[in-house]
Amino acid sequence: MGKVIAVCTSEKRGIQKHDVNSGYFAAEWGIDSDAHAGHWHRQVSLLSADKIEAFNQKGAGVIPGAFGENLVVEGFDFRSLPVGTLLRCGEVLLEMTQIGKECHSHCEIYKKMGDCIMPREGVFARVLEPGTISVGDEMTIEPRTKERPWQAAVITLSDKGARGEREDKSGPAIAERLKAAGYDVVEQILLADEPSALKAQLIRLCDQRQLDLILTTGGTGFSPRDNTPEATIAVATRLAPGIAEAIRAESLKITKHAMLSRSASVIRGKTLIINLPGSPKACMESMDVFMDTIPHAMGLLRNEVQDCART
Repeated sequence: MGKVIAVCTSEKRGIQKHDVNSGYFAAEWGIDSDAHAGHWHRQVSLLSADKIEAFNQKGAGVIPGAFGENLVVEGFDFRSLPVGTLLRCGEVLLEMTQIGKECHSHCEIYKKMGDCIMPREGVFARVLEPGTISVGDEMTIEPRTKERPWQAAVITLSDKGARGEREDKSGPAIAERLKAAGYDVVEQILLADEPSALKAQLIRLCDQRQLDLILTTGGTGFSPRDNTPEATIAVATRLAPGIAEAIRAESLKITKHAMLSRSASVIRGKTLIINLPGSPKACMESMDVFMDTIPHAMGLLRNEVQDCART
């Protein structure tokens, strides 16, 4: 159980928030009148009160809202909670959607202290059920009454697509198939064939959003610009080669060119990452191979199922 210490808002982005003592949290939007509210996954930001206190002991002298957080709560170490955690505060129900954030430009706190806790300690949530939260309100973790859907992202690697010279058909086709299977496709990204950009997105989606599945399409062949497998393996914490091997084995029954695929399948943290080819037809054929099998794998990564041997 935790207690709300401050409810903070700002009229525009890029400035410190200030404590307004109470706020109305609109469903799938955020706090009314707050500049960061909107139809996205970072509607509400939260920070643990003890993290601010520890930072102030170093001489920071910050007040609630200084890090851009909406809610300051004592009694919770938000950083230790998994994405998907449900937080109940009176009528309001929040779902954690991201841990930490990218710091694109150093704030005044960083310039003063040489550090800022928000990028690593702050968490974000969306509003599932609306209501008012005020200073002094209690916050609890609410158990789920139904299974959380698998969350996925699709990343397309294409120089021409990124330049707008060619329509990306593989990415949307993959996303539609995932949605039809009940997945929540939270992001669709189109990138040029740049390993650094792909690695950055994979790390963000795995570590901050803690997705169950990431499917990439493109960049798996022999061209000098085909670097998807190398970037994927570079961010992996464990390898899962059997999926890519199974795709190649089935694809060889269709075309001998399948032996030229360099696709990888790996794990980072609790996220499964699978490289797919660049054509929509080949992507669908590849997904035929693993779609019925990977829910078991993702359940193991979520620690929701136990491994089982064949009888």
